[in-house]
Amino acid sequence: MGLFTTCRPSSQTKAQFVETFGGVYEHSPWVAETAFGSGLDTAFDDQDTLHSRMSNVLNDADDAKKMQVVLAHPDLAGKAAQAGELTAESTSEQASAGISECTAEEFARFTDYNQRYKEKFQFPFIMAVKGANRHLILSAFETRLDNDLQTEFDTAIAEINKIALFRLRDL
Repeated sequence: MGLFTTCRPSSQTKAQFVETFGGVYEHSPWVAETAFGSGLDTAFDDQDTLHSRMSNVLNDADDAKKMQVVLAHPDLAGKAAQAGELTAESTSEQASAGISECTAEEFARFTDYNQRYKEKFQFPFIMAVKGANRHLILSAFETRLDNDLQTEFDTAIAEINKIALFRLRDL
């Protein structure tokens, strides 16, 4: 548990709240809008409490809305990363995992795994990479490629909620 040091969510207007928290879920400000819409008291000035509210918004969404959030995520070490087209949050997260330091062989493995994963599941591989490294990520790819669609969809949502918690703690 920790209070936000840069803002107090409970005292923000909807516009301020969405400005501050709209990027916590990749290109999905509707999560912040929905979380705000159900009312915020001072308990939500705590990062974990706000995370619980926001993750419940995603978890309670229908599968089509969840899929929109999943599809909003970039490939790890993908073309967007190499072209510098990621959000600031994604760029920082991928860099912290050492993805930018991949060898040519490792980039080739990421490209192959990304392609195989998307062919099989029709959405990008998602992993909360903060605290991980490129070797752990490649290993996770290898393991998760054997999963079924429902397991991977559920895993993607869980990983997105982990990413959101990391992002909230960075605010």
